[in-house]
This record gives sequence, C-alpha cells and structure tokens, in this order.
Amino acid sequence: MGAFHWTRGPKTASASISISNEWAMKNLSSRLHLPDPVPGRERRDYAKESIAKDKPEGEEDQERARCEWDFSLSTVVSTSAEAAVSDTLGVIEFDPSNTVVATGGIARKIRIYTLNSLLPQDQSTQGEQNITFLDHVNACEYYICTPAKLSSLRWKPGSGGRLLGSGDYDGVVMEYDLERKLPIFERDEHGGRRVWSVDYSHWDPFVGASGSEDGTMQMWDPRCGEGGGCVAKVQPALARSSVCCVEFDPFGEALIAAGCADRKAYTYDVRKMVEPLHVYDGHTKTVTYVRFLDAQTMVSAGTDGYLKLWNISDSRLIRTYKGHVNSRSFVGLSVWRHGGLLGSGSENNQVFVYDKRWGEPIWVHGFEPLGRAGGRDHGFVSSVSWRQVHEEQCTLVAGGSNGVLQVFVGRRKT
Repeated sequence: MGAFHWTRGPKTASASISISNEWAMKNLSSRLHLPDPVPGRERRDYAKESIAKDKPEGEEDQERARCEWDFSLSTVVSTSAEAAVSDTLGVIEFDPSNTVVATGGIARKIRIYTLNSLLPQDQSTQGEQNITFLDHVNACEYYICTPAKLSSLRWKPGSGGRLLGSGDYDGVVMEYDLERKLPIFERDEHGGRRVWSVDYSHWDPFVGASGSEDGTMQMWDPRCGEGGGCVAKVQPALARSSVCCVEFDPFGEALIAAGCADRKAYTYDVRKMVEPLHVYDGHTKTVTYVRFLDAQTMVSAGTDGYLKLWNISDSRLIRTYKGHVNSRSFVGLSVWRHGGLLGSGSENNQVFVYDKRWGEPIWVHGFEPLGRAGGRDHGFVSSVSWRQVHEEQCTLVAGGSNGVLQVFVGRRKT
C-alpha cells in the first residue's frame, strides 16, 4: 500500500471575478440543453400512479414490516490496536463502476479499496460464510494524506473513476486525480467555515455544488475562472443556518436538494436559483442528509432520530422511519435505489436497514467488538454506503467512529 502526502500552502489572494448570477445561470442553462423549467410537470404526472401505493403519513400500515433479505456480516476491516489517532469514518462512497470504495474522515486520509479486497470470499455461494478480518494497511490499495479533516467525498461522473471531490473542515473543496495521486483543483470560497457536503451534477459533471457551515449552498464550475467561478449562491435559511447536505438529482431533472440546520430540506431548479421550488418541513431538528430515492421521491435524515420519505413534486410527506438513534451526530444515510432499501447508522452503535414500504427497520446489526476490531467502547456508526447494482444481491459498507469498516452482504430470500 502506498501513501501520498499533500500539504496546503499559503493562501493567495483570489483573482477578482465580477460575474453576475443572471449571466452565469443563463450560460449554464445554454450549456446544459435542459428542458424548459415547468416545475414538477412530468414528475407530477408520473407520481400520481407511483405514489398512490403509499399511504398518507399518519395511516397505519396494514401489514408489519418484514425482511425479504438474508443479511450477513462478511468482512471487518480495523486498525491495529497501537493506533491512537482518532479515525472516525465520516464518509464512504462507491465509485460509478461500483467496484472501488473511497473513505474519509477525521484521520485526514482518503483511503481507496477495491471491492475484491473487501469481499475476498466468493459471494455467489449460498449458506453461511466465515467473517474475514483485515487490517486497513493490507486491505486498502493506497491512501492520500489530506490537509484537513474530511466531511464529504464524491466521485466525479464521467471521469472513469479517476477524479474524486472532497469537502473539508477548513472550508475548502478539492478535487483529486487518483491516477496521479495529486490535487488538481482547489476552491476556498466558504470563508473558512466547514464544507459539510459536495456533489457533482449528472448532466454536466464539470458543475459541482457545496454546502457549508457558512449557511450557503454554492454551485461552481472550474472552467469559470481561477478557483472555480461561482455559478450560483443561495442561502436557504433566513437565519443563515448551516447547509449540511447537497445532492443533485441523479435522474436527469434540473434539481438540487439541500438539507439544513433550520430543520428543513429544500429543492431548487438549478437554472433559477433564486427561490426554492419546494420546502420540506417535518423534522424537529437539523436535517443532516438528503438522498434522491427515485425520480419521484427523496429521503431526508435528521438529528430528531427520523428518516422521512417525501414526494418531490409537492413536498408531501409520505412516510416516517424510526428505530435508529440520532440526536447530535452525522450517522450516515444511503439508499439502494434498485432494492428500495435505506441504510442508516446510529448513535447506539448499530446499523439499521429500512424497506421504503414500512416505517420500522427490517434489519439491525450491532457494531459490537469482533475479533481484532474490539478495544474501543461508546462508539457509533458514522457512515453507510450501498453498492448501486441491479441484482438480487446487495452490499452495504458501514463505518464506525472507531475507524472500523464492516461489509454486509444481503441476498433476497427465496
């Protein structure tokens, strides 16, 4: 395993770029060749049939939650007992090919793993398998040392898994070329306040977005001047509450969603970033994550301990999911779109899986000490990520506040 170190140099004065939001959005729209903005028109028509099957919030489900999957723990990746540095895993991301995994967190390292190294056993065989125990040193292909603690990672679409974006505690967005093991882009426009989340658009992968503790969500394009010109900048909450998560619609619509510390989630039309299209008001504490589940619905997570499923086109609350514990930390949220499953960490050191059809968890697994992964108490599950595959088998990777990775495999029951 190789290590690559990069140290951020002194900040230089940014070039003065005078560019109006109106001009920038006009040019962005002309490059994207997107349809005319008629908010939710096609979405709403399709959603009538799709969401009719979902009962309105407050009605009891006619059947109890049932698990249609056999989940098992396959691999545990831990750090040697001698390691004293905090290694909370704040983010886990599968690459677009779903064969490579990147992790980041408090240890100021981006670790890169192949799926084969995390799942060395033959997963096609049926029956109970033994748990594989690995060390991070041997399991990961290489790591890159970063200048600051990492809060977010996102693979850049269309780069063949070569480019990886990050947001850090110093308020900087960076982009790394993983073949060269070097940073190739740096953007420091959040006033030194933590960048909680980054994402890339799917219709123009040069365009990215970041949400920060400074209360803004910014869209930027590296092609627009030094440091990545700001294409649009919005402040969703009047009180300038932190923007904790941003995500572009991966299904082709010109939408971006944000979750904020003002207890609300928002969606915006990226061509008219003036006012939100919809406000999703239902959480009682900070909204930490938003994830598009399909073309009609999205899921939000909050430190009120709930996940919520929303109809995107009219901001209607469809279902609330409860069972996991979350009152103060980022515990991760991931959706497996093909299987309709939601994954969440928890402050009671457990992994929770929900089926989108039911508000109760269908499977729970504890991060109790296992073999070489033990030795630290009072931890919590801090990040989760589903492998996005169209198969009757699923893979969920979860990370803990103690730096341990656990890899779970699920097979549909017959």
